[in-house]
Amino acid sequence: MSESILLGLLPGFVRDYVPDNASVFAYIGCTYSLAQFISSPSIGLFSDRFGRRPVMLTCIFGSIIGISLLAFTVLFDWSNKDLLLGTSSLIPIYLLFTARLIDGISGGTVATATTVLADISTPENRTKAFGLIGVAFGISFLLGPSSILLFGSISNNSYLIPVLIATIIPFINFLLVILYLPETKPSNKKLNKNKKSGSNPFKGLFKVFKENKIKRLSLAFFIYFIAFTGLTTIVVYFLQESEGWSIRESNGPLVVVGVVAIIVQGGLIGPLVRKFGELKLTIIGSSFILTACLLLITFPEKNSGSYIYLAVSFLAIGAGLITPTIRALISKKIDKNSQGSILSNLQGLQSLGSVLGYILAGNVYDFFGPRSPFIAGGIILTLMVWLITGSDIPKKVKIT
Repeated sequence: MSESILLGLLPGFVRDYVPDNASVFAYIGCTYSLAQFISSPSIGLFSDRFGRRPVMLTCIFGSIIGISLLAFTVLFDWSNKDLLLGTSSLIPIYLLFTARLIDGISGGTVATATTVLADISTPENRTKAFGLIGVAFGISFLLGPSSILLFGSISNNSYLIPVLIATIIPFINFLLVILYLPETKPSNKKLNKNKKSGSNPFKGLFKVFKENKIKRLSLAFFIYFIAFTGLTTIVVYFLQESEGWSIRESNGPLVVVGVVAIIVQGGLIGPLVRKFGELKLTIIGSSFILTACLLLITFPEKNSGSYIYLAVSFLAIGAGLITPTIRALISKKIDKNSQGSILSNLQGLQSLGSVLGYILAGNVYDFFGPRSPFIAGGIILTLMVWLITGSDIPKKVKIT
């Protein structure tokens, strides 16, 4: 939820200091994912060795520091910045980079939560379990942007209440983990004694590409997050900078994303998997996202709102179908005692894909025009579909 609030606010804040430059927004956004990419291998190994709970608490504590610094940067009155700091009017931008870096380095919360669900679910029910994370994201994308819509202009500083909400949430999260999260790491002495694997965590990051069972799927997973991150992160900037939407207006589509994600991953994903299987759902989800790209490329300037909302809805449906199913396809092919390291390696690849997605979308936007990132996203997603359809996967996996 904190991240969904920041996603809606960052484009407007960056544009206050660096107008008409999508690349700067992209580099600030990718700082978080880059830091996650660097730290994910170690986080996965630590969770396999020391347990999920202490790693989760450490990650959330880092988020508290990073988001608190970001809140200070956004809420501080920089009107006299030139008098206080000389000629450097980009100090807020540098602080944003630092805040996102700190938050990203400790950003193993999602990977660890995914591992917890993998620990406590059977292979047959894993897609539905991973869908719960999608529901959590859906609720966050409903409540986060909604807080901007509700509180964005109540105070003189339109960022005040939403940013305070984003800052308080990690503290609540920390207390919830202390009070309610049990340790779920499988008891395995060999796993705990495997100290050699932690000597160079980056050595194992691309291990997923060396295993025949999952290498093609893992590459498709990586490719998907390049396209998906580029599309989702540039949409808000695109609406504000190119279409002239306000910060509040541009958060409306994010609320739609939340509602759709809750419906798809909360109620529909289980029955759909039983009927179609993970592979078909991944392909169907890709077709929804490709349709969204087409709408964003071709929508007319007049009455554009309905087209954009329809495109974002298709994007959310596609993501709701793809994200849990592709993870489940990979998870079913790996050993249970390696869940933590493999899934964290995948989280690292997701973060690297997100970094490339940010950079690609921002630079393509600046060099080729506002709608060009949606063309690039469609091309990359087509490559992902080709990789998945060539994988050695049964077309339907029966779920009991």
